[in-house]
Amino acid sequence: MKYLFAAAILVTTAFAGMSAAEAAGGCGPGWHRGPYGGCVRNRGPVVVAPGPVVVRPPVVVAPRARVCPYGFVWRYGRCRPI
Repeated sequence: MKYLFAAAILVTTAFAGMSAAEAAGGCGPGWHRGPYGGCVRNRGPVVVAPGPVVVRPPVVVAPRARVCPYGFVWRYGRCRPI
């Protein structure tokens, strides 16, 4: 029973010894591991600003009043005389 109690105390002290520095890759608070394994200082707080709202005007397609000059009519893909 005393060995089980000693093992339980050993396990709890091992978990209690871990801190945030262990989770940060061993670099400590305010630092993190870089791409090549070295400790790199964290930058300031990250602020994400919302982008501008873009509202485009609707596209209105209206037929032109007259495509062909007077005396002509649009038939078969071109202006033809009346």
